[in-house]
Amino acid sequence: MNHDAPLPPVSPQPLHRAGEARRRLLTAAQLRTRGVSAAELAEHCRPGGPWQQPLPGVVLLHPGPPTGEERLHAALLYAARESAAPAVPVQPCAEEPHRPAYREAVVTGLAALTLHGFTATPPLLSLETVDVLVPRLRRLRSSGWVRILRSPAVPAPRQVDGVPVAPVPRALADAVARLADADLVRRLLTEAVRGGHCEPAAVVGELNRAKLLGRPHVVDAVDALLVEGRAIAEDRLYRMVHSCGLPDPVWNVDLRLPGGPHLGGLDAYWPEQAVAVELDTRAPRRDRDRSEEDDALWSEYARKREHLERLGITVVHITPRKLREAMGQQAAVVRTALLAAADRDPAAYVVVLPR
Repeated sequence: MNHDAPLPPVSPQPLHRAGEARRRLLTAAQLRTRGVSAAELAEHCRPGGPWQQPLPGVVLLHPGPPTGEERLHAALLYAARESAAPAVPVQPCAEEPHRPAYREAVVTGLAALTLHGFTATPPLLSLETVDVLVPRLRRLRSSGWVRILRSPAVPAPRQVDGVPVAPVPRALADAVARLADADLVRRLLTEAVRGGHCEPAAVVGELNRAKLLGRPHVVDAVDALLVEGRAIAEDRLYRMVHSCGLPDPVWNVDLRLPGGPHLGGLDAYWPEQAVAVELDTRAPRRDRDRSEEDDALWSEYARKREHLERLGITVVHITPRKLREAMGQQAAVVRTALLAAADRDPAAYVVVLPR
């Protein structure tokens, strides 16, 4: 054995820190580059030996059961495309923490949601499988607790404690694809929005791309998600008005011409300045209807906006994402519209009714 490249010490104790978990895992190929022969590897991995091989080509350098973190990193080592350089540093120092380079492997599904901090998902150790996304042309099979999901478009991962993790909308879609528990699906989708991980439209878009919107329990969960998303967006709009010092509007109203047609509903309206705010919560639905429904919604929004603006009413569209990420900026847009009212011609008289 090559003693110039020392291996991590062997310990039967469970490991709980992610850095230690990564240090206790190497591929068989990495061990060969350190001078460990096939015979020596087999000897160390014999029953009762100091090492074990929980997945093909992956060696765990202690004999005890793997922790949740070790199962996760073992799955990534198994799925990652091998590179010439070691993927995991053997003896990192404090100045250079572990930065494993798991090429062409991204954790998704329930494991990814757990890493994103979801409370509705089980802890890593309780998961029966760890889902890993790889490019479609990779020739790799599921093995042990690793479920390989091939994709023509692997998303750019988010790094969570050095682990490449699929963004929440994609992780949700991959999890929901394998869940028949309607209550769990609903809780996951609701937590995604309520926890501020993403907006409903992003979730629905991924579910649509995964062709999951034909499943009744998913459709029900999406309906609840959209209601939840709208309530959260309305609450943020209230907070924007009050925390940014905007004058109080009238909330949730319908506008009509006197004795005339309905002009549409608005989330907030300042009658004296004739300025309206409308939350844009559109989301695509079923694949076969997506373009027609989205086009119809765009047309409806455009028609209403054009009609109101012909009457001298300024309409400010705000998306839930902009409210979440740039509330102050959106408040500035509304304030500018309110101040500009003094320089405009008076708007047409409209009737304001509660919605």
